[in-house]
Amino acid sequence: MDRERVPAMSGRPVSLGADLDLAEREAIAPPGGPSLATMPSARRSRLGAAARSIVRTPSAVVGLGVVIFWVLCALGWPLVVPYDPDAQDATALLALPSPAHLFGADHLGRDVLSRVLAGSREVLLLAPAATLIGLIGGIAVGLAAAYYGGWFDEILMRVMDAIMAFPFIILALLILSVMGPSARNVIIVIGLGYIPLTGRVVRAAALSVRDLDYVAAARLRGARGIEIMLTEILPNITGPIVVEATVRVGYAIFAIASLSFLGLGVPPPSANWGAMINETRLYLTINPAIVLAPTLAIGSLVVAINLVADGLRRVVRG
Repeated sequence: MDRERVPAMSGRPVSLGADLDLAEREAIAPPGGPSLATMPSARRSRLGAAARSIVRTPSAVVGLGVVIFWVLCALGWPLVVPYDPDAQDATALLALPSPAHLFGADHLGRDVLSRVLAGSREVLLLAPAATLIGLIGGIAVGLAAAYYGGWFDEILMRVMDAIMAFPFIILALLILSVMGPSARNVIIVIGLGYIPLTGRVVRAAALSVRDLDYVAAARLRGARGIEIMLTEILPNITGPIVVEATVRVGYAIFAIASLSFLGLGVPPPSANWGAMINETRLYLTINPAIVLAPTLAIGSLVVAINLVADGLRRVVRG
């Protein structure tokens, strides 16, 4: 490719090779857009605009506030809980809400408020970890399917469809029944289960940029497929990926709670919200607060994450 006759290209190039000097990088900048030399400031400008857009969305702000609250609880619960979450008090069995126990005490005399606050750490460790596994696997599947296309794309997507045909909770129950309940196994099962879903989203986003000029330019300069996927395609589809990751965290929280409710989550005495609901549901008519507290914790966090994801989706589409 004649380096003195490189035309201006459309699209949003992110990196076109370290062998180009400054003048050449400015020459191949998109029309009316910033040159590659000024891309860092352009990125900062876009991030600032995205942040302002989210702030102007009331629902996203509320959701972000709730998420921050639970993150702070996960980080600092030992400093704020009134009791040891695992401490049993025979004099407080099924105690109703009171100044001593704001959300009552469970059937073993454990303070429900303390257990809900302590359980936030486990949820906010397991859910992002499972999402990360699904995200890495989904990005690999989606990029490969979109870039290579043809029979490879067809076979890979049919395999993903076959996996998605089985209800996720059934697959999780089968796998965890064999592997046994543990935090590690829950992370692996949920992460692997999200690979097909994330892969389809990444594939659709990658197909929209696969044939743009800056990808063609990378092919002409002899870049390998893996390099093109990671340095040319992936950076330009980060918007949909961030939205998908945010949504998947919410689903992962719900999946963790569901598996724990069924007895296949993290084993006791862990203060897992799903397990708390399962342990106390028999006493719902006696003391509803001990069931409602973990239920509201799950609902508030999942809804808040979805509100944030909706705000990010508007920014990406806007």
